Amino acid sequence: MPEISIADELFTVRDFWRHAISRFQAAKLSFGHGTTTATDDAAFLVLDSLDLPIDTLDPFLDARLTTAERKLLAERIDARVTTRKPSAYLTGRSYIQGIRFYVDERVIVPRSFIGEILFSEYGGQEDSLYLPDRFGVESVVDICTGSGCLAVIAAGLFPNAEVDAVDLSSDALEVARINVTDHEFSERLTLYRGNLFAPLKGKTYDLIITNPPYVDHDEMAVLPEEYQREPAMALDGGPDGLDLVRSILSQAPKHLNPGGGMICEIGTGREMLEEEYPDLDFFWLDTAESQGEVFWITAEALGAGDRKKRK
Repeated sequence: MPEISIADELFTVRDFWRHAISRFQAAKLSFGHGTTTATDDAAFLVLDSLDLPIDTLDPFLDARLTTAERKLLAERIDARVTTRKPSAYLTGRSYIQGIRFYVDERVIVPRSFIGEILFSEYGGQEDSLYLPDRFGVESVVDICTGSGCLAVIAAGLFPNAEVDAVDLSSDALEVARINVTDHEFSERLTLYRGNLFAPLKGKTYDLIITNPPYVDHDEMAVLPEEYQREPAMALDGGPDGLDLVRSILSQAPKHLNPGGGMICEIGTGREMLEEEYPDLDFFWLDTAESQGEVFWITAEALGAGDRKKRK
């Protein structure tokens, strides 16, 4: 008898979702690229592959799929298990606060807490208690931009701002350029290749956003296979994870306008950072899934407040 494939045995969204969960759990996959469980990762892979809303599963559970759709899902579920690639690489898409971004293996899968913080602070009717007035921000830079997702979010949240975005990887900037174009911000979002602030030639900003590499070497050595599929240079933060954070802190004062500040994600290095910089007034920003991994610091706290704002 001819071999019957999974694509010939399963017919509905529910069938493929259940099948994916079973395979992901049996394979002991790792998660953390936008999902945290086999159930959620399976739902994302199935729904996003079908161009369905990734947060709306129930209405589609019993929808019967076409032959082409069944074949695609069978292939991607198998690839998720056999290659250990994050699901976002298989669909070519990732999301921050519901905003879709193109991704591939030239960049890490976007998952910064900064996106959630920006939307929580600027999504309501009242001004943020600590971040600058969104309509008063005229200049933003995203350091270590990767896929460009935070720069794109900033362009959307700060309508009067010119946005710059910097990365050392030319491959990452190619992906960022796709996202800038897709979101139609090419006229006021400029990409630069270089090391941190180096290509900006003394420009100053009302807001610095940065999610630099911050994985320490001990952790790099034991990363699950899913994380090893991402570019190492986008993860490796040096022996203790804070090499780039230190460089950014030392250079940021020269690139901040008075009244502005910097929001920076550092992972789990809060205790080390506060011990090393006891005189800096870090304001730690928590989210639903993080504590003490992102800080806000003003231009004045960094010593930039005594300069006149450059136009």
